[in-house]
Amino acid sequence: MPNEIVTAPELAPPVGYAHAVVAGPGRLVHLGGQTALDAEGKIVGEDVPAQLDVVAANVVAALRAAGGTPEDIVSVQIFVTDIAAYKAQLPALGEVWKKHFGRHYPASGLFGVTGLFDEEALIELMVVAVVGPEAAS
Repeated sequence: MPNEIVTAPELAPPVGYAHAVVAGPGRLVHLGGQTALDAEGKIVGEDVPAQLDVVAANVVAALRAAGGTPEDIVSVQIFVTDIAAYKAQLPALGEVWKKHFGRHYPASGLFGVTGLFDEEALIELMVVAVVGPEAAS
């Protein structure tokens, strides 16, 4: 049984997220916080969309290493250092999201923070996925 997206009829329609996700049987995978670190450990990208492109690729790589796919994601926590800049770039961010995750929108939350571990990082994603029981580790 795949993960089931749930939309509560008494709530405002979700845009870019799900009200709830009922996770199917499988293995629970918690990804470590992903920032725009390249293979050499350097933050790349000058703005939020450019960094999200790297962050999302890192999420997909970590998830694949755990035997999963983007469709297995059930929850995403998004941490940004500037919510106003994030909102101002929503169309570009949406395109980057679709590039890596398609039209899969899990339960998610956006949090403004004063900073991230790497000073140059503008965005960090914390992801939870449920990978099918048949997936290899």
